[in-house]
Amino acid sequence: MNTGTFDIATADGAMDTYAAWPATGGPFPLVIMFMDIWGLREELFGLARNVAERGYYCVLPNLFYRKGKITYERRNAEGRMVSFDTLPEALKTEMQGLARGLTRPMIETDITAIFDHVRDKPVSDGPAGAVGFCLGGRIAFFAAQSFPDRIRAVSSLHGTLLVTDSPDSPHRFADRMKGEVYCGHGALDRASAPEIVAALEASFRDRADVVYRGVLHSGAHHGYSMPDRDVHDAAATAVDWRETFALFARQLKKT
Repeated sequence: MNTGTFDIATADGAMDTYAAWPATGGPFPLVIMFMDIWGLREELFGLARNVAERGYYCVLPNLFYRKGKITYERRNAEGRMVSFDTLPEALKTEMQGLARGLTRPMIETDITAIFDHVRDKPVSDGPAGAVGFCLGGRIAFFAAQSFPDRIRAVSSLHGTLLVTDSPDSPHRFADRMKGEVYCGHGALDRASAPEIVAALEASFRDRADVVYRGVLHSGAHHGYSMPDRDVHDAAATAVDWRETFALFARQLKKT
């Protein structure tokens, strides 16, 4: 296993990035992993390494780099990362402000820079994948909608703001996407309320260029896929990764 940290030059500054890829072989299909609202940390680095172990070059950028190297970490008495809902209101507002401040044009800038960066890495120029958590689930949609000819496999796990009243809501641009999309939802997650899940599914109905699959996990809370979180749901997470790696294999490793 190879790992590295890089500062990727973008039009808005240096984007600090973690990457992991197999020790031998290549070139490998590219998978971009989009962080949750808590920022880059070892928990996500471990997930990136898990993706690399399956034969992918996994890039994990700091989406907050325009504001700095920002990481939030709050733990309970058992040493587990706590849920967002348990945080003080002022801190929640701060974190949500950072997340909502990430726009589609910003993400287009960042992904263009990533594509340029990996040109001299052991990365194939074929289809790429995206996997995102929480805030990153929305960003994965933005990425696939802005670069549909490259990003053909999307996995959004407990994604937020996928269906909103905004003209730029991700569900309004499902017709731009190609390949496959998977969404894992927690049944106890406000971001996966029944009306949101239904609207998301409806946005993909009768689309010729993209296949959509969503799974609603009974008893799962927001953040359930994070292995260090107090609400981690191992069974739901296992389903998500099985689905994610299957769609990556179908879309990114075609022979």
